[in-house]
Amino acid sequence: MHKVVVLGTGPAGLTAAIYLARAEMKPLVIEGTEPGGQLTLTTEVENFPGFPEGIMGPELMANMRKQAERFGAEFQTGWVTEVDLSKRPFTIKVEGAAEIQAEALILSTGASAKLLEIPGEKENIGRGVSTCATCDGFFFRGKKIIVVGGGDSAMEEANFLTKFASEVKLVHRRTELRASKIMQERCRENPKISWGLNRAPVEVVAGEKGVTALKVKNNETGTEEVMETDGIFVAIGHRPNTAFLGGQLETDEQGYIKVTPGSTMTSVEGVFACGDVQDHKYRQAITAAGSGCMAALDCERFLEGNAMLDWGLATAKG
Repeated sequence: MHKVVVLGTGPAGLTAAIYLARAEMKPLVIEGTEPGGQLTLTTEVENFPGFPEGIMGPELMANMRKQAERFGAEFQTGWVTEVDLSKRPFTIKVEGAAEIQAEALILSTGASAKLLEIPGEKENIGRGVSTCATCDGFFFRGKKIIVVGGGDSAMEEANFLTKFASEVKLVHRRTELRASKIMQERCRENPKISWGLNRAPVEVVAGEKGVTALKVKNNETGTEEVMETDGIFVAIGHRPNTAFLGGQLETDEQGYIKVTPGSTMTSVEGVFACGDVQDHKYRQAITAAGSGCMAALDCERFLEGNAMLDWGLATAKG
């Protein structure tokens, strides 16, 4: 039995762990096979407060983890396969490990960017391939960029990237776009944006220094074309990591966990959600960290009036 278990080790989960550990709640943090969240796929982070010269994404996450450990947070590596939220204590099943019980649960499992799943893509994330214009656009000042996608997020990212890039080309596999008309019009009116419609990406081409081109198939002619570029931004959406919950929490149409406005409380008492698993709008490290702080405080207040064990007595008895 644990007082509180945190699922996920991105900025939200680790911030929650820091606050909980400092409150002497001895949180157990379960990290998946790729700890650290999406920041581990980012090279330099320049917009996280407190680092005027910037900091590498993996280093920032490693520092957060050390800070949580310093105050007494415990970590366990494993893949959570199932949770039972029907009654307290909640039960968490981790692949290859004993079942875990918790009086309270904080979900910070994040959201995964949907990728094109083409050769050269994954191995060049951080070397010219990105899924976050806000995070990485600054590094492409004066360069040529391709944005792949046909929805509002792709249009928004393309417009944003024109602040830095010399040229932005929007590539979409169909002739028609899914984006709203107003978003399409904004892009069509932007002189820096050109179009590569009815073209399906087939391969990311890279050299020693990173991405050099995107190979696409012209769906009209069936021929392949090579589009030279310095960076490729994949903007085809995100998928919240909530499948393991089995529909036990209320979510929106996209699968993001719903929380009570102004808090991190979910539809199940004693379960809290923070970070990208409940935020499809901002998706920034700093907003995730802020919601992790909120979740820790919400959880602490909940347990003050709903504790199942006298932890002081339990500790004294071993």
